[in-house]
Amino acid sequence: MVLKIISAEKVLFEGEASVVTLPGEMGQFTVLPRHASLVSTLVRGTIRYAEGSERHETEVEGGIVDIDHDVVTVCIY
Repeated sequence: MVLKIISAEKVLFEGEASVVTLPGEMGQFTVLPRHASLVSTLVRGTIRYAEGSERHETEVEGGIVDIDHDVVTVCIY
């Protein structure tokens, strides 16, 4: 699936990811390929994602995520 992590200033990441874990208001949740469409708010925490065999983390203060047709778009602040 495609993961895009963007802020008001720049694109922090855009590429393929096999798994994404996000800090939702009700707790962390994980997105895998073919996930159902979803829009959710994010709270302060860590976005974790796998790009091939590499693991990455990005700290966020909050934001929103839109998941649709194997595209995960995260807008952070």
